[in-house]
Amino acid sequence: MKLPRPKTLLWMSAAAAVLTIILKTLAWYVTGSVGLLSDAMESFVNLAGAVFALMMVTIAERPADEDHPHGHHKAEYFSSGFEGMLIFGAALGILWTSIDRLMNPQPLEQLGWGMAFSMASTVLNGIGAWVLLKAAKVHNSIALEADGRHLRTDVWTSLGVVAGVALVQLTGWLWLDPVVAIAVALNILKEGWHLIRNSSHGLMDSVVDSETADSIQQTLDRFVQQEKDAQGRELVRFDHVVTRAAGQRSFVSMHMHVPASWTLGRSAKLRNDVERALVESQPQLHATIEMLPFDMEPVQTLGDLEPVAEAASASTAATISSVAPPVSCQPQHGFPGSAVRMGARE
Repeated sequence: MKLPRPKTLLWMSAAAAVLTIILKTLAWYVTGSVGLLSDAMESFVNLAGAVFALMMVTIAERPADEDHPHGHHKAEYFSSGFEGMLIFGAALGILWTSIDRLMNPQPLEQLGWGMAFSMASTVLNGIGAWVLLKAAKVHNSIALEADGRHLRTDVWTSLGVVAGVALVQLTGWLWLDPVVAIAVALNILKEGWHLIRNSSHGLMDSVVDSETADSIQQTLDRFVQQEKDAQGRELVRFDHVVTRAAGQRSFVSMHMHVPASWTLGRSAKLRNDVERALVESQPQLHATIEMLPFDMEPVQTLGDLEPVAEAASASTAATISSVAPPVSCQPQHGFPGSAVRMGARE
């Protein structure tokens, strides 16, 4: 089944959030349950999160320009962080209301209708969460993942609230209603923290996920095994391999060492073959490969984060600038056989 584009999915998520707000507000109105009220408040966060995610995805789809040569893909991370902060705000509001109700318990009314409205909204959120999380993997979109995880949390929240309301009806213990609401608040605080943490990792140029890292490694290993001389010695080596994730795009840069006796044409052809193979295995990947002879290393690599010595001359600084790879400084990650190993997010 072909899934819609991220923007279309987020429009659908916003529409579903409006319907969910209506259903949950009705559930709270007919019962007076503070647990159902907390559930309705979280749905307002769902709506705000979906609208903001839609804005950020729209920005992320803009092509690269002079001011943003790597594109605008990181805009999606702002969506994840914003939704996390909204969840924190909703949780604090729920805690405030719940503690007041715990100190001043009130009887609940028309629980049958209230639970029916709540369960209808839960089914709607469950379907939305499943679609968004599946689409997040297909499109490699953290904005869709954040919205999907939030909806999934809302499903468990709603089920917990309905269970609490049912227990109040069975036992007559009015204090159960605010206690369940407090548990709901603590649960969504955890989800909010998870979204904020993921957002910060992306904005700080974290490495690609383990699946993408494994795919890159397998592709490079295949070329190392293919390029050998008559004695079985390897004719190509990859090192200083660096990856970073940026929204729906991933980036990798590396050094490709070949024999100094090779012609420029032969080396360039191999580099193009490697780039093509990397992109074919991971369509969202952008690869940058610097060619070097076996006996040479650049003056500066991406792992050299220490500032250049103050005594360096202007000519030396110019040389370093010309030799260094044309990408932003990142932590160094290498493949087996290189000086370091490439890390990956789980």
